[in-house]
Formats: sequence, C-alpha cells, structure tokens
Amino acid sequence: MKILLTGVTGYIAQRLLPVLLDNGHEVVCCVRDKSRFMINYPANTITVIEVDFLKQDSLQQIPSDIDIAYYLIHSMSTQTGDFENMEQICATNFKQRMQQTKVQQVIYLSGIVNDTNLSKHLLSRKNVEAILSGSSYALTTLRAGIIVGSGSASFEIIRDLVEKLPIMVTPRWLQTRCQPIAIRNVVEFMTGVIAQKETYNNSYDIGGPDILTYKEMLLNFAAIRGLNRHIYVVPVMTPKISSYWLYFVTATSYALAKNLVNSMKIEVICRPNNLVSLLNIHLIDYNTSIQLAFDKIEQHQVLSSWKDAQTSNILKQGITHYIEVPVNGCFKDVRKRKIENLDAAVARIWSIGGKTGWYYGNWLWELRGFMDQLVGGVGMRRGRRSDVDISTGDALDFWRVLVANKAEKRLLLYAEMKLPGEAWLEFKIDENNNLTQTATFRPLGVMGRLYWYAVLPFHGAIFKGMIDNIAKY
Repeated sequence: MKILLTGVTGYIAQRLLPVLLDNGHEVVCCVRDKSRFMINYPANTITVIEVDFLKQDSLQQIPSDIDIAYYLIHSMSTQTGDFENMEQICATNFKQRMQQTKVQQVIYLSGIVNDTNLSKHLLSRKNVEAILSGSSYALTTLRAGIIVGSGSASFEIIRDLVEKLPIMVTPRWLQTRCQPIAIRNVVEFMTGVIAQKETYNNSYDIGGPDILTYKEMLLNFAAIRGLNRHIYVVPVMTPKISSYWLYFVTATSYALAKNLVNSMKIEVICRPNNLVSLLNIHLIDYNTSIQLAFDKIEQHQVLSSWKDAQTSNILKQGITHYIEVPVNGCFKDVRKRKIENLDAAVARIWSIGGKTGWYYGNWLWELRGFMDQLVGGVGMRRGRRSDVDISTGDALDFWRVLVANKAEKRLLLYAEMKLPGEAWLEFKIDENNNLTQTATFRPLGVMGRLYWYAVLPFHGAIFKGMIDNIAKY
C-alpha cells in the first residue's frame, strides 16, 4: 500500500517508519525541512516531500494516489504561539487535502480523553479528532496515555527524576492513576489497524496491562535500576511550582512541563474495547517495557528521542536557514591541529557532548548550561540520543546538529541557548588529516559584543583544551 506519514521527524513516526517499510509498504514522508531528514532506505520504497501543515498551499505536494494516511502532528511542546490554534489549523488543512485524494483510511494517534475535566492539551487532541472525522475517508483513532520506550518523553522524564533525586518532595498529581503502554505495543496497534474495516470510524483507548500511579511508576523504575528512592507527596505545590520542578530537574522545556503537569492531574485509564483480541497483540507490562528500553540504550539502538523533536526557532524556520555559517560581522575562534590517529579523532568528534562531555572544562560547560536554564533556555539537560551516533536535526546538549557528515568528516552545530546573538561550532578534518575547529558568533547589537568579550578568557582555555584532547594521539 501507499502510505502517507506525517510528523516524520517526531518520536512516534521514526519508530513507525521502519516497520511500515519492512512490511512492504511504499511510504510518502511529509517533512517541513528535507535537510533534517536523513534517508537510509531504498529510494523505491520511500518518497520525501516538504510540507508545512500551517501553510495550506504546501499540502498540494501530497500525492493523490495514497491509500492510508497517518496523522501524527501535535504542537504541545511549542514555546511560541497558541498550540491549540496551531493544531486546529494543521488538522483542518490536512482534512481538506485528504478529501482531494483517494485515501481510504486516516489513522490518528490521540490521547485518552475519558475525564470530563480535561487539560488544554487533551482538549486540543479531542478537538483534532472531531475535525478529522466525518469525511470521505474512514478515521481510526488510537488514544494512548503514557508511552514508555527508549527516548520517549515519559521514559526520559521518569529516568531524570529517579536517577537524580534520592529523595523527592512531590506534588499531589503523583497520586494520579494512568495506564502506561510500551512503544512496541503502540507501533503494533498502529500497523495492525491498517485496512482493518472493523476499525473504520471507530476510536480505541490503548494501554498496557498495568494501572499505576505516577508515584508507583517512579518507584518501580527505581527498583529495576537498583536504586533506593523515597517519595513524599505534599498538597502545597501549585501547578506553576510543579512545572518549575519538572523544568529544573528534567530535560523538558518549561512550556512542555506546564502542559504535562496540567495533563498529569487527570486520570488516563482505558475504556474496555476488543482491539487487543482483534489484532492479537500481547501487551507488555510496565516493568518489562522499562527493561526493554534500557536494552536498546545499552545496545546504542535508540531510533528516536522526544528531545530532538522539541520545537525551536531553528526547527520552525528550517535547518537550511542556518547551515551557511556567516562571515561578515562575526567574531571567530579558529584553531587547527594535525591528526595522527584519524579514526580515533573522528570517533571523539562523533561522541562529543552528553555523557562524554566536551573534552575540557566540563564544569564550565555545565555552569553555562545552568545559567541558560535560569533564564528559560534549554540548558545542558537534553544530552544526546545516542552515545555513538549523531544525525542532522539531533539535539546535542544546548546545541542543534546542522550537519553530521561522517564521509566529509564534518560536524556543524548551532547554539540553542539564550544568547545576544547567534553561535555556530564546527569540526572539520581535511584530506591531509588537519582538524579545524571553528567557533563563530554573530553578535546582536552592543550586548552581543559585550558578551563575546566577557567570555573571551574562558573561550581561550576551553576551545584550546577541547581541540587538543580531540586531536591527541
């Protein structure tokens, strides 16, 4: 079948795509920026088109002869604009275009919306479902709560809390019950309903076999990791304090933390349905889903991470907008070293950041990240998706990867921390095994220039130490 896949650079779609291809489907991938999507599949099985669902005209790129379409677009983590309005516009534009095609079935992944008092996030998901329904095509809606898997938002937030805090003083919403589901089961449901006429124009809650409170999820995670953790729930934490608590302890942005807190106050328990038996799916329990996630992490097989999909200006405007490093009106720190062991140097460059660190003055990098976090920036909390692999579009601490071309031995990063200007960091090895490390800063006004001169003494030590340690032996 010919399948349209939206939200391709997002966490769910990146897990779904290889399964669709393995099952023999032809997939048309909708991306806002082609340069952010690296194709590692045969060209005859996949087509990539640039579509911005906020811009109706761009949807004409979608072919008319598709059979199935997945709608996997959401804007909850956006830090600018009204995500409810953005989701409504995207869904409306998508529906109008789908009515002009031969699509038979649209599959939509939503949230569990059984409570009468829903958060803005869940109300928006429910509204999108209403927009997509009642059309020339059949709509199948799968409603999930907490999704657990390597790189998922829920998994990484729980991991941050458990591994960083031996004692937690937590808000009341930790007593809220939910029904977590393993990412493997989510993908099985999403592929299982393809062309299943019994599921046409129906919605299904999907969840794992366990109903747990968030507190129980944290304690179970700690037990699996062999950590002794104590959690004390207090009634005095307001939603705003709870949001800041998540923001400073985990890798989430404040905007996403706020939406998560509002959603976590609401029980997300599945209503009974027959989809498990219809599709013959074996549900994975919570503890096993945690163990499976760590198996993937230890094998360096994390296919996608929610952190890479967090909305930022660079993702909104497109990576190609930033990929040409400016020359005029910029400050630069350029350093060169001769490489003796090429493979070792390339491996060090490709492992930079995250757990590996920055090869010199890591405490200064952490301090800069903390200062960024204090003013609402991303800080150093995001780390990296994999310890050894890196791709264009990945989040890397407080940088975004613009170019990761191992054949050309070039890595180009763009700063996403709060700055009075713009910053790039590039590593490139030429054919003569000469490593060039270039830090570029384009200041914004007087404050930008003052900032550069203020940090210049630190740059002198940090950048020298970094290239020396990358190039050694």
